[in-house]
Amino acid sequence: MIRAFDAVSLPLLRWLDPEDAHRLAIQGLRLLPQIRPRDDDPKLAVRAFGLNFSNPIGIAAGFDKNAEAPDAMLRLGFGFVEIGTVTPKPQSGNPRPRLFRLERDEAVINRMGFNNDGAEIVLRRLAARANQGGIVGVNVGANKDSVDRVADYVRLIETFAPVASYFTVNVSSPNTPGLRNLQQAAALDDLLARVIEARDRVQQNAGDTPVLLKIAPDLTLNELDDVVHIARSRRVDGMIVANTTLSRSQALRDKARAKEPGGLSGRPLFRLSTRMVAETFVRAEGAFPLIGVGGIDSGGAALTKIRAGATLIQLYSALIYKGLGLVDSIKTDLASTLLRTGRDSLSEIVGADAPTITAEDWPV
Repeated sequence: MIRAFDAVSLPLLRWLDPEDAHRLAIQGLRLLPQIRPRDDDPKLAVRAFGLNFSNPIGIAAGFDKNAEAPDAMLRLGFGFVEIGTVTPKPQSGNPRPRLFRLERDEAVINRMGFNNDGAEIVLRRLAARANQGGIVGVNVGANKDSVDRVADYVRLIETFAPVASYFTVNVSSPNTPGLRNLQQAAALDDLLARVIEARDRVQQNAGDTPVLLKIAPDLTLNELDDVVHIARSRRVDGMIVANTTLSRSQALRDKARAKEPGGLSGRPLFRLSTRMVAETFVRAEGAFPLIGVGGIDSGGAALTKIRAGATLIQLYSALIYKGLGLVDSIKTDLASTLLRTGRDSLSEIVGADAPTITAEDWPV
């Protein structure tokens, strides 16, 4: 079914405006038959943040911003889904056009600006599917016009705790002015303290909901030192490394579109984001697991990200170019690697190459 869906949808969607294509893809997923997915190879199972994942591959935030199709994505073989970014109030985001394909580079630039339906509507959708099972995380952010952005995060934690498998605190989007300032040490410490306090406050009624921090790949290593230290001291449950980048490699072939403002994702982000995974892994010293995201478009890329330090991985941009069949392809490659090397679990290779990667020249 997935191969048939890709064969029909990929050529059609590539002819459309990127944002229109994305909207059509979401609508198409909602109409897919409710078939039971194939069971995953038990060796691909992962336990992280107190949760049991049937496989390590997730769909990153930004794809299903409004929780319209999380169950369809789970049925298509993802081990987990992250919806959002959700803000307390609905917002339309930045003016269109705001999403661009760099086809020669298998990359995407976006400056969406947290466009979403708002907490009330998204909560209603998640509550309606609460008995469906599966791991569905909620990525939370602040409204652009908020006078107290930290209060926005606290409010969202309190609102979504009963229906979220985990939270991702997104302070790393480049498309909301000033948001990345929340990664600075004092601001981040205050934010995480209040978020964890809010999570703990509602824990008795909502259960224990892991809190993850998503960071930008553009942090300096000194800034990363501070971020990881604060994350450890505030006892976050994990980190996601990394969001889109504002940098533009000279190797990009689509020079014209590369000039568009916004965050770059896809294949060109792979080396930088993988280096940041490794740098974060060695600093975390096992205090919490990492989700690696950025440029994963094959089983080999997924394996590299895991060996750099990622316990779990997420995809998004590569699906535009490779289709949903990429998920099964990566799972097959990972399972084959474990069989070939005589290992019983991916946990045996998490971070195996991190020391080597951090000793390499910085990717440009």
